[in-house]
Amino acid sequence: MALTDEAIASIRGMIQRGELPPGSRLPPEHELSAQLGLSRSGIREAVKVLESARVLDVRRGDGTYVTSLAPRLLLEGLGVAVELLRDDTLLEVMEVRRMLEPVATGLAALRMSDDALDELGRILDDMRAAADDAEQLIGFDTAFHRTVVAATGNETLTLLLDGLSSRTLRARVWRGLIEGNSAHQTIEEHHAIYVALRSRDQLLAQASALLHVNTSEAWLRTVLSASIPADGPRR
Repeated sequence: MALTDEAIASIRGMIQRGELPPGSRLPPEHELSAQLGLSRSGIREAVKVLESARVLDVRRGDGTYVTSLAPRLLLEGLGVAVELLRDDTLLEVMEVRRMLEPVATGLAALRMSDDALDELGRILDDMRAAADDAEQLIGFDTAFHRTVVAATGNETLTLLLDGLSSRTLRARVWRGLIEGNSAHQTIEEHHAIYVALRSRDQLLAQASALLHVNTSEAWLRTVLSASIPADGPRR
């Protein structure tokens, strides 16, 4: 593992220094091994790891290339990872979301187009119409927040928040809200965010989003505490 880690660090360093820019082809394995002073087996294992991380693209019969390194490519596995987290770490995800989403919403108040605001209004109407249908609410809730964060124009931030807000996590919160007869209240929190965005009020948008995330976090705590058996947390 130490040799593999060293090979990963070396290849990553070449990419960071611009010696291997996006789209470039890596030297053949034996040449790269000699260039870096590392074993071919270490290079081979490093390439496998970096391929899994979407840093490298191994094309059989052609060669190994550096990918575009675009955020969408490198961060696409985040949502899958969040889906696999245990109950006792999901609240940490909500904590990170609480740090990022209100600020993103405040930024969206300054950057959101009128067309995006109109779309947000339509999603909000759809949420009200589906107030007692958890499956529909999950989809509309995802679309609402994705539309808001995408308005920041920051693709990395959008992908991070999208990955942190997994479908499973949303499902737990919305089902808890419906069972607790609080779905309508949470939809009104979405309305408050929409009004603040429509008013181009950055601070109000940020505060409204913080209130909403806090509500979601509180319900997740309730749901998780009810699902944890006496012998400890479960998946």
